[in-house]
Amino acid sequence: MTISTPFRHFDELNPWHDRQNLLECIAVTAETSDVMTFTFSSDQKNWFRYLPGQFVTLELPVSQDEPVMRTYTLSSSPSRPFSVAVTVKAQKNSIGTRWMFDNLHPGMTLRAFGPLGDFSFVRYPAEKYLFVSAGSGITPMMSMTRWMADCAPQSDVSFVTCARKPEDLLFKAELECLAAQMPSLTLGFVVESQNPRDGWHGLRGRIDAARLSLLAPDFRERTVFCCGPEPFMRGVRDMLKVCGFDMARYHEESFQPSSAPAPEEIAIRAGAGEQAVDADAVATVTFTMAGKDAPCPPGQTILQTARAAGVRIGAACEGGLCGTCRVLKVTGEVEMHHNGGILEDEIAEGYILACCSRPMGDVSIEA
Repeated sequence: MTISTPFRHFDELNPWHDRQNLLECIAVTAETSDVMTFTFSSDQKNWFRYLPGQFVTLELPVSQDEPVMRTYTLSSSPSRPFSVAVTVKAQKNSIGTRWMFDNLHPGMTLRAFGPLGDFSFVRYPAEKYLFVSAGSGITPMMSMTRWMADCAPQSDVSFVTCARKPEDLLFKAELECLAAQMPSLTLGFVVESQNPRDGWHGLRGRIDAARLSLLAPDFRERTVFCCGPEPFMRGVRDMLKVCGFDMARYHEESFQPSSAPAPEEIAIRAGAGEQAVDADAVATVTFTMAGKDAPCPPGQTILQTARAAGVRIGAACEGGLCGTCRVLKVTGEVEMHHNGGILEDEIAEGYILACCSRPMGDVSIEA
């Protein structure tokens, strides 16, 4: 039997581009009762270029009025570049993720933004790593470990993951297979459940210094990547600090919104030769596509101004991370404090992130 493939001429394919291509769902896999993996290819059969651990933002058509933006870390590895996957958990009050569970199926296409993000071992090279995760926070760790298994199987990684119950541990069987291929990959599984009849023979309770020392005795010598619910990450941070860990080698997946620069910070920048902003000036933002002019008070972002004027600019994280609110600045200057959600070549082309850009005078935006 002959299998037709769109990937006959690999050298002729272009990388996937979020302004030109859509994602086409090609597979849906149930991982647990409330976690699913959605796998996508490019609608134009491009390949994907990203760092293991980065994320994408999906535009989900939850309602006819306005799509919902949701940011998900890629669980796939760029070492297998013809598809990407997100592994998502449906929380009790999920809107976007619940829509995916109930409606997204192979053949459907979605608009997406990215991939973006700095939460990758590529950004922070080290001799030894400690990956600590809880629940679906395991996804960037799986992306990084899958890449290492394909491209650097000698990597020294201590992989610790936590869950409420044994059946909630994600990718346990795959991790055990990867550990058989990677001589320096050690695994640690911790569950909170106290039911002695669940068949679990590993560590119980919550991760603490004693348990971490059992699973990774040399954790103080490793570079740590942590991802999970905020209370979990806060607990890991506090534990490492008490243990005297060098927090310069601690990294976590965080989506904290960017804040406006303080007046004294603006003054310092002006003294360093940067253009100063009149603290009392009200700039005018012209939205060229909507045909609207709107006042922008000091400290207000382009996104806030757009919303006040009834101009729609899509946004998800609103922290300068996801890149969803990227718009073209036609004229004028802005002060932008992003967190990795836009590339340098995009900035050179005139693009900005509306959520973290504040006018330094009158500006016009393609929106």
